[in-house]
Amino acid sequence: MGMTMTQKILAAHAGVECVEAGDYIEASLDAVLGNDITAPSAIREFRRMGAEKVFDPHKVMLIPDHFAPNKDIQAAQQCLEMRRFAEEQGISNYYEVGRMGIEHVLLPEQGLVTAGDLIIGADSHTCTYGALGAFSTGVGSTDMAAGMALGKAWFKVPSAIKVILTGKPGPWVSGKDVILHIIGSVGVEGALYQSLEFTGPGVSELSMDDRFTMANMAIEAGAKNGIFPVDEVTRAYAEAHPCTNPHMKKVFRVFEPDEDAVYEETIRVDLSQVELTVSFPHLPENARPVREAKDIVVDQVVIGSCTNGRMEDMAVTATLLKGKKVAPGVRLIIIPGTQQVYLNCIENGWAQIFVEAGAVFSTPTCGPCLGGHTGVLAAGEVALSTTNRNFVGRMGHPESQVYLASPAVAAATAITGKIASPFDLPAAPSIG
Repeated sequence: MGMTMTQKILAAHAGVECVEAGDYIEASLDAVLGNDITAPSAIREFRRMGAEKVFDPHKVMLIPDHFAPNKDIQAAQQCLEMRRFAEEQGISNYYEVGRMGIEHVLLPEQGLVTAGDLIIGADSHTCTYGALGAFSTGVGSTDMAAGMALGKAWFKVPSAIKVILTGKPGPWVSGKDVILHIIGSVGVEGALYQSLEFTGPGVSELSMDDRFTMANMAIEAGAKNGIFPVDEVTRAYAEAHPCTNPHMKKVFRVFEPDEDAVYEETIRVDLSQVELTVSFPHLPENARPVREAKDIVVDQVVIGSCTNGRMEDMAVTATLLKGKKVAPGVRLIIIPGTQQVYLNCIENGWAQIFVEAGAVFSTPTCGPCLGGHTGVLAAGEVALSTTNRNFVGRMGHPESQVYLASPAVAAATAITGKIASPFDLPAAPSIG
């Protein structure tokens, strides 16, 4: 019986020739990731299990990005615990404030993850790295602790859903619109503990930033992971982002599904038919075309996060905001994914565009995405955000509301003061 792309990666890391959906395996890890919320719990569990040394100080990655720079005393204590552990263990991939970025933007940028890797992270959006042709998935802090100690983790091999992409996205349509469209079709449990494997000729029409966004949000359909085939776009990205850690030697490994691989379901998406999309409160599956959301007044717009804090997101935002102003009564918060993205925004003149438009341009942080800081909502407030979740209370008060959309829709919304698309703007600029 043939194997899917995910199953081949798992088999290779388990040291076996073949695996099938439902098998339980133990596999070697290429990276173990934690942040300032999850890592402290994992560190405490690591000590409780009697472990003294991590399996490899260069394969454990610790990034304070959720509540950092420290928002309060508790956050400061969390970050301190992680910092001291990194020092004690000699962890080379510890990224302090000033070097850090949002973890799932930073690791690919730094070349710390690549095609064929097996990665676990104590953060549900660890599945982002499937964009590179890696198997990556979120785990709990206890599994992170075991991974840090042993360099291995157990997995139940997932079955798979094949997503065949055809066509080419229309103007302003991005990977965010595509994945919201898919989640809207299958639901938040439509791919529960399955691998979403994207394929088809439409893949070549998606940039790496599109793919990162789509793999990132596979979890919002309940998937164990999302994964893309390795193509020339992937190779070009990997070549442009070599590993920055001199202690690590990354191996670019390509795994392809067998022709007779078994899929539980096949979904077909014509990218040319995907519209600019908005997910209504309080689930990502409540996806509708933006035309059905028009005239909803907002108090706040957030552009950033591990889903949409990359260079293409900043470029689209700057294109739409140039020469315009944020609507009165609207707070626009723009958060670059890493320090490098921040610098590029300055070098390209985009930071000036943001500030002159009336936006706040923040240091890299997860911040408001999880109701942490830098944009928490009050009761009754409405936000449109490029983040990945809009659960009740996700961005602050449980009586607030969050709509999810792409940077293009977010920027247009900030300008008009109500949910809008770039086509609603006077003399809207064109984009390739």
